[in-house]
Order: sequence, then C-alpha cells, then structure tokens
Amino acid sequence: MDTNKTPHASWTSQQALILMAICLMTGITGGWIIRGARPVNARPANAVTVASIPATSPSSAPQPPGAAQLKTMADNQAAPLILKLKSDSKNPELLASIGNTYYDAQQYPIAVDYYGRALETNPSDAAVRTDMATAYWYIGNADAAITEFNKALTYSPNNPNTLFNLGLVEWQGKHNSAGAIADWKKLLATNPNYEARDKVEQMLSNVEKQAAAKPGATG
Repeated sequence: MDTNKTPHASWTSQQALILMAICLMTGITGGWIIRGARPVNARPANAVTVASIPATSPSSAPQPPGAAQLKTMADNQAAPLILKLKSDSKNPELLASIGNTYYDAQQYPIAVDYYGRALETNPSDAAVRTDMATAYWYIGNADAAITEFNKALTYSPNNPNTLFNLGLVEWQGKHNSAGAIADWKKLLATNPNYEARDKVEQMLSNVEKQAAAKPGATG
C-alpha cells in the first residue's frame, strides 16, 4: 500500500469510545473481514482503553449512539477534508481518506461513494478497491464486493488481504466453498509470512471439511 497516502483525521478519545460502543452493541458482520491495510475493527487513532474510562453509574453512563449520531460524528470529522476538495476535487488520496472516515463510522454507502471517486483517478490502488469491496459486503452486496475484489487482484494479484476477504465473501456470501478454498490456498502459497496465516489455515481446514461432508462430495 502507498505509504504516502494522506491519513484521514484522527478520532478524538470521546468519539473513539462512542464508536467502540456501537461496534460492541451491533457486532461486526463478516467475521474476519480485513481492510486494505488494517483490520476493520481496529481501534481508531487516539482511542483510549476501556480500563481508563472513569466509572459511572448506570443512570449516568452514556448510551450507545445510533446511526444518525455516528453519521454526524463522521460528517464533523470529514468536514476539513471535504473543504479541501473544493480546490482539489480529483485528489484520490484525499477522497480515500474521506472514505476511510465514513467507513470507520460504519457509514458504508457514503464510504463506497468516496472510494469510487478516488478510484476514478487512481483505479490501480488495490488497497482502496479492497476497502470499497469490504464496504459493499457490509451493506449486503456480495456480488459487488466480489467484483471489486477481483478487479483489485488484476492490479495486485497476490494481495493477501484481498485474497483473504474474497475467500470469506465467496464462502459466507455465495456459499462457494471451492472459490474460498482456491483463494486461501493462493494466499498461503504467495504470502508465506502472512500475519494471519494461522487463521487462514484454520478457516481453510474448516471449509474443506464442510465441502467434503456435503452429499455427493468426492474424496
């Protein structure tokens, strides 16, 4: 991934805590889906640990926000970046950073829009395309996710996170065990030092067992 990308604005500690609360309340669909550069459920910059949160009584404890509050938070976070777009509307790094801000706040349709605009200028950015694909997955569009993962692989054929996610969506979204197995075997063969190798091997073993146990499966 391009290390010169413009980072999106960091979340404040309060915003990070609120985002953590909504993630815990709603859960993350898709299990181990991984972003183009980092896990989807990684804590934002400046997040504080739960242990450092002052104790509060149940009546005074802040309640988890809804989607509207998360969007408001993301709008405020993205505002300075959006302002910069007025003078640099085609900047792919800036557009991707705005997409990241909305993605982190679980505003996936908006994230898809900004990622798409970034890719119009820089279509070969496999990390951004992988992020857009995962956002499609989170809004329930497995077909669009698979399409974008495959496009990302045309630019970066052995991208481990793309292969990981593609296999997961093939498996969970399309019940395509053979596709998932092929994707994960390629990941392991081309990325021997992949940091989540143990997880991939475990998932691969589980899917192979499931496929072998299906009626009509041949050994």
